[in-house]
Amino acid sequence: MRWLRTTIVIGFAIGLGIGYACAGEFDSILCWRNIGPYRGGRTRAVCGVASQPNVFYMAPVNGGVFKSIDYGRTWRPIFDDQPTASIGAIAVAPSNPSVVYVGSGEGLHRPDLSIGDGIYKSTDAGNTWTHLGLRNGQQIAQLVVDPKNAERIFVAVAGHPYGPNEERGVYRSLDGGKTFEKVLYGDENVGASDVQIDLGNPQVVYAALWESREAPWENGVFHGDGGGIFKSTDGGNTWRQLGKGLPGHIVQANIAIAASTAKTLFAAVRTKTIAKLYRSDDGGETWNGPTDDPRPGLGIGGGDLPVVRFDPKNPQIVYSASVVCWKSTDGGKTWDGWRGAPGGDDYQNVWINPNNPDVIL
Repeated sequence: MRWLRTTIVIGFAIGLGIGYACAGEFDSILCWRNIGPYRGGRTRAVCGVASQPNVFYMAPVNGGVFKSIDYGRTWRPIFDDQPTASIGAIAVAPSNPSVVYVGSGEGLHRPDLSIGDGIYKSTDAGNTWTHLGLRNGQQIAQLVVDPKNAERIFVAVAGHPYGPNEERGVYRSLDGGKTFEKVLYGDENVGASDVQIDLGNPQVVYAALWESREAPWENGVFHGDGGGIFKSTDGGNTWRQLGKGLPGHIVQANIAIAASTAKTLFAAVRTKTIAKLYRSDDGGETWNGPTDDPRPGLGIGGGDLPVVRFDPKNPQIVYSASVVCWKSTDGGKTWDGWRGAPGGDDYQNVWINPNNPDVIL
């Protein structure tokens, strides 16, 4: 009986400790749980379904696409029959959650990258897939769907990581991917790292160009200054570069739009010498560095630029996925480590349910 009493006491003490920690300052550490898939590796492509909060999609950069229909408790591979497993982006059409687009090729430049073969589409929530095009783009960094029209999509194509090619830049499709039109382009050396649609006014589109090339040897990378942040107010027909308050000679940028206040933007920006966060409150006309804290703007594990996301209901709450996941509750002035180890040091993306900001993937 002595061992039984000892076990009960120890168990009670552990229970008290966990209860106290979850209610106190260690809440962010002890109350998180890994929902899998186990050993997924770095994951850039994550997405949920706003109208179905139990449904998530995710794709490790070289592991195919997985789907969960039980809030992440279990995951099922749904892309294994396709000829590529390298994934850079996933998007679900807000107006029709049965329509899912997948961009193959991980969209990151690093020595251990994997390439893909273009865009795929499912019209039955991932049960079957059709290859659409952009096969020679090799790396799809981002894709977004018009919130009111599942047939209208924009794609950020990074292009060949080891050499020049023409199939790179920002592409638009108005017919669900049957055809693609190149709408923003630098040259054969400049790809696109991001594209975002204003959910309140889909005619407003932001995009970032990126000039980078990998060398054939380990950790050899060459950056040019042909990148930058661009804005279209006519649905992608014409574009102009945004720059007031931003550094010159931008290499790469990632963009976030506040759903609740569409003129409020955040951008993670890299030049050859700095990586930093910038904020705009006038639709990108002017920018400022809201914080002196360098941490949320630093490169992720392999040097990848952080991804920034807004709380969809409160533009003062901002997240930065970096070495850890950072959170600001004052519009980016101050930041706290919100999610870190255990769990890795390579947080590549954040998805927040636009209807319920408490659901975060």
